[in-house]
Amino acid sequence: MARRPIIGITMRLELETRRFYLGRDYSEAVAGFGGLPVLIPLIPDTDYLEKLGGSLDGILLPGSDTDVDPALFGEDPHPRLGRVIPEKDATDRKMLAIAEERRLPVLAICFGMQALNVFRGGSLYQDIASQVPNAMQHEQGKPLERRSHSIKCEASGILEDCLTEIEPSGKVYVNSHHHQAVKKVGDGLVPTAYANDGIIECIEGTDETRFVLGVQWHPELGWREDKLSRAIFERFIAAASADK
Repeated sequence: MARRPIIGITMRLELETRRFYLGRDYSEAVAGFGGLPVLIPLIPDTDYLEKLGGSLDGILLPGSDTDVDPALFGEDPHPRLGRVIPEKDATDRKMLAIAEERRLPVLAICFGMQALNVFRGGSLYQDIASQVPNAMQHEQGKPLERRSHSIKCEASGILEDCLTEIEPSGKVYVNSHHHQAVKKVGDGLVPTAYANDGIIECIEGTDETRFVLGVQWHPELGWREDKLSRAIFERFIAAASADK
């Protein structure tokens, strides 16, 4: 029997209670497609994370109820900037550095996509509503899994491959839970899908030999029944399983 790939998933930090935590959906989605989820506490110690990273076959950067520190892309804080947790930014960036060094597959979701873009030298809209003219509502609220707006795939890559048999037109509906978005795209990344208001909804690595995918929506919320969500996790786990 083939070995199940080990997928590291960075956690969140609740400042009020001093607890590390993460919603169950990420781990359940990874396990549901054959991976072994390992939760990574936000301890940005290089030696600790490098030793842990040496055992991983893939990295999932999840969503977060925090914002990426704008200092990381050379900006002062916008008035509507949300909470910033340095341990979150630092841990995600160290895990991305390990993924680069070891050429690990990376699936970056919502906040994770923004963190990936900034790590690669890109920037963000700190608040869509006040910085993007004629933007649609990107914070849909509950129910979280409801697919609230359409996106259009406009470039070849992993997302297009996922959509080939699902929706040949390249247009699908996704859920939406963010007030920040990719502005300047980072190095070695390319946007492959957009919302109707021009917001980038998907970025991918330009190295076709490696799985690097960032999505602005939450496929972990629909992995049991949504075809696109299933396709994303299937390909991520397959990439982490390669040559294992």
